[in-house]
Amino acid sequence: MPICQSWSANIDLNRFNFCPSRQLRTKLTLTLCSLLLSAVSTANDLPMANPESQGVSSERLQRYPAAMQRYIDQDLLAGTVSLLARNGKVIHLQSQGWKDKASNTPMTDDSIFFIMSMTKPIVSAALMMLYEEGHFLLTDPISDWIPEIADKQVIVKDEYGTHRVPPARPVTFRHVLSHTAGLDPAAELLSEEERALLPRLDSLEATIQRRASLPLAFHPGDAWQYGSSTDYVALLVERISGEPLRDYLQRNIFDPLQMVDTFYVVPPEKRNRVASVYSPTGPNQTIEFSRGPEYSDKPFFGAEYYGGTAGLFSTISDYWRFSQMLLNGGEFNGERLLSPKTINLMISNHSGDGDIYVRGPGYNFGLGFGILSDAGAARDPLTPGTFTWGGAWGTIFWVDPVENMIGIMMTQITSYRHLNARQDTGVTAMQAIVDSYSNKPYSVRGYPLLD
Repeated sequence: MPICQSWSANIDLNRFNFCPSRQLRTKLTLTLCSLLLSAVSTANDLPMANPESQGVSSERLQRYPAAMQRYIDQDLLAGTVSLLARNGKVIHLQSQGWKDKASNTPMTDDSIFFIMSMTKPIVSAALMMLYEEGHFLLTDPISDWIPEIADKQVIVKDEYGTHRVPPARPVTFRHVLSHTAGLDPAAELLSEEERALLPRLDSLEATIQRRASLPLAFHPGDAWQYGSSTDYVALLVERISGEPLRDYLQRNIFDPLQMVDTFYVVPPEKRNRVASVYSPTGPNQTIEFSRGPEYSDKPFFGAEYYGGTAGLFSTISDYWRFSQMLLNGGEFNGERLLSPKTINLMISNHSGDGDIYVRGPGYNFGLGFGILSDAGAARDPLTPGTFTWGGAWGTIFWVDPVENMIGIMMTQITSYRHLNARQDTGVTAMQAIVDSYSNKPYSVRGYPLLD
């Protein structure tokens, strides 16, 4: 249970019989709870708060860990760590199940997870920091910085067969940030020689250079396609900043936000905190062991592959810091990384009217995030304007600017589409709100899509 509720449940209100009213006794209970939370927040370095103080019901919030526990009890997930924050205060932080089932090692709040595509928002934010320095416009072609791709053609399949045509427009910064560049043509439309260029090499730059001659899947800006776009974002960060991506992220994002457990390679002394990875198997999709912490000793995709599509390891508290910076309009604990105007630009719809098929109906895409645009169509019960993304191994985060709330759930499973654990995070968080902010002003929001 959330730590404040576990404490308050053990505080006997009758001890306060000297108080003239139950209301005052309750107030004293919450005061004691807040003092205890302050003590723990020092240890965890998280600003813990009682849910009721932030307009959330502790009792209803118990449905969140209960939902996660059902997956663990059914052997569908090994373990989870979940976090909810509102108004900059963490109101729920709970680890459940196992970090490693075979050794009966319990999941802990500081467990380290491979966050896969939750790398993308971080790397996208890094490029937008360089945008704020005036190095480029979103409408500039990325060939200004990656000239190797300047001669890309578009592959077209019609009644006359498969052929190549010049692109209607160049690939721009906006295209790679919003996944509308068309950088991943279908393999079946490529020649045998071209298909041989698809596998990754040991470094990001070498891989992109090797694929430079491959055609685009469509004219840039004409469609949305999930794929390698954020690797191009990563290479742009390197070429514009003049330093390796991992160094730029460390100096400009991880250090200022005190994200002390976020890396492409987990240090040896922290490797025992890495959660094991599991895979669903059999007719009931129960889990089996896939890989242990030792895989975190090198970059996931290659010896020197520090990319943007995936690659980072992190903890739930580190990712909360990044998320809270976004919700605060680019600032966290006195460190400003981005302007509120830039955040608003990033969480606006840059992908047009079509749905984002990775998240299902009701979503568009901004500059690094999926944007919930249609609550009536989306599976997630979040507020329109919520921005979010997840990782291929089951991790998820969302930021709801209307309710001033952040939700993060970490787990490690190689395929999760048979589960509703991600959506349950939103359902159980939203139903716990008893004081909605939907009719109140809030600090950041995207701009509406113009017709």
